[in-house]
Amino acid sequence: MKENITPLYRVRHSLAHVLAQAVLKKFPGAQLGFGPPVDHGFYYDFDFGGQKITDADFEELQTLMRAIIKENQPFERFETSDGQEALAYLEANMPGQTFKKQALETLISKGAAPFSFYKNGPFVDLCEGGHVAHTGELPFTGFKLDTLAGAYWLGSEKNPQLTRIYGLAFEQKEGLTEFLKRRELAEKFDHKVLGKELELFYFSDVVGKGLPLWMPNGTVIRDEIEKYAKETEFRYGYQRVVTPHVTTKKLFLQSQHLPAYQDSMFPPLRVSTDEENEAEEYYLKPMNCPFHHTMYGARPRSYRELPVRFAEYGTCYRYEKSGEVSGLLRVRCLTMNDAHIYVAPSQFEEEFKRIVSMYMEMYKTFKLSNYSFRLSLRGEENKEKYKGSPEMWEKAESLLRKVMDDLGLEYFVGEGEAAFYGPKIDIQFRNLMGREETVSTIQADFLAEKNFNLRFINEQGEEEAPIVIHRAPLSTHERFISYLIEYYGGAFPTWCSPTQVCVIPVNEECEGYAQEIAQMLGTHFVRATADLSSNSFNKKIRTNTVKKIPNLLIVGKNEAENRTVTLRRYGFEQQETLSLEDFTANLLREIKDRTMLREPMTALI
Repeated sequence: MKENITPLYRVRHSLAHVLAQAVLKKFPGAQLGFGPPVDHGFYYDFDFGGQKITDADFEELQTLMRAIIKENQPFERFETSDGQEALAYLEANMPGQTFKKQALETLISKGAAPFSFYKNGPFVDLCEGGHVAHTGELPFTGFKLDTLAGAYWLGSEKNPQLTRIYGLAFEQKEGLTEFLKRRELAEKFDHKVLGKELELFYFSDVVGKGLPLWMPNGTVIRDEIEKYAKETEFRYGYQRVVTPHVTTKKLFLQSQHLPAYQDSMFPPLRVSTDEENEAEEYYLKPMNCPFHHTMYGARPRSYRELPVRFAEYGTCYRYEKSGEVSGLLRVRCLTMNDAHIYVAPSQFEEEFKRIVSMYMEMYKTFKLSNYSFRLSLRGEENKEKYKGSPEMWEKAESLLRKVMDDLGLEYFVGEGEAAFYGPKIDIQFRNLMGREETVSTIQADFLAEKNFNLRFINEQGEEEAPIVIHRAPLSTHERFISYLIEYYGGAFPTWCSPTQVCVIPVNEECEGYAQEIAQMLGTHFVRATADLSSNSFNKKIRTNTVKKIPNLLIVGKNEAENRTVTLRRYGFEQQETLSLEDFTANLLREIKDRTMLREPMTALI
């Protein structure tokens, strides 16, 4: 039985059983799948056979669930280590439940004793637990059936497709109300919605799933973030490199990526050689590291050169499964803010601390704060997927743990989350709904030096192996921008906003002054425009506010005569009038320093 189960876990798990009991009352012939607790609630999978269910049935099911809650049904556990006894118990209490029988037979074949069941009222389920003491402890108004979805039995497309009913559950009604409110806001700020409204990116079925087309507005954001990253890396001593989009199969065999990542790679391109009647295989690259390792090893290296820091915005290709592709979050064509650093073992700790320092500086610029550190280790399960010796892993993991402790950074451990070549530090960000995603990573690699025979000549004139550090502070353009779109609510700070200034004339007499301002700002490489459309003045204000342009300049007769502008900032209630000269100076300083004058939209919620 699981230990350290939280009270909310027990509530959600118990509600899943109550849902299943209610479904069997309304649909007696339904077959049961599994019903676990999940983030924000629970779900249960059913095979309804020829019966049909829609979300119109939710109200009746919720009524049945509340009736079960009122009955104060105790949750009673039955446990046995005898597989035949477990099968007999299942047959007696869950007759005709073929999926449950199959699941139990699988557990028995794997020797996964003991086998446990939970009974509440007339309902019995094959279940590990845990649960509340009785249904009366469940929140009467703190849950809500939410959505329907399809799900394959045991997650395999070869198995029957079941109907999954999702429910939301919190300890109090207030928790449910708050969640629904935040979800409404999350849907409003969804990067897929805002990306379309603000014309940032576009997906075309003709181009292909997961292959984003960056529109002019989105390309500005990409370019500005890349420019910022390059400037920051320059200050931290990085050298920029460029590598091909394709390579031979040999490179990924040498790096050991091919056996580890082949399922996520596009199929090989077979190219006939000129002299031999044979075909050579090329792959679209899913990562940049093997290329960088090859460049490091292109000539002998001295300890005086180290650390060697190769940085690249490299476009990579990964064949994510169709069901996993989602907006910019998971794509098949991605541009990585990537770098690989080659250090002497004695330099590792200092370099690692420099990387963390650079990350903190970048997060401050973007006003990112809702993140945590995860020390991702190999763990005890599936060790066969990790390359290298146990000694190498112990050394690498202890080194990363020591550095994090020395830095005084709080972190949690993620067992089984390491890369196949070494442990790593992942920086986890949470969105408005609390969903956690890895945005940044720092990885220690003790395997690359063996695969690529990487060496440097140390102070004693002897060959020594460097430690390789992989780092990506801003993830991929796609994932990072998807996060920023939602975090900023589409309202980007002036320095990386697609349009930085829009000048709005009060009437036609002021259009010349508006054009003059836009053209003058353009000479300073400010992305400025003048709205000379036939729209009314008020409609111009509304239209450009909807576009989330950070600076609207209102110019009328007084402004034209006095060479002033009235500034209306997005997200600020008050406007101010100042000289054109002062506004320009302030604006250029704000862009140069990459200042963000207000909190991100979602941080204000």
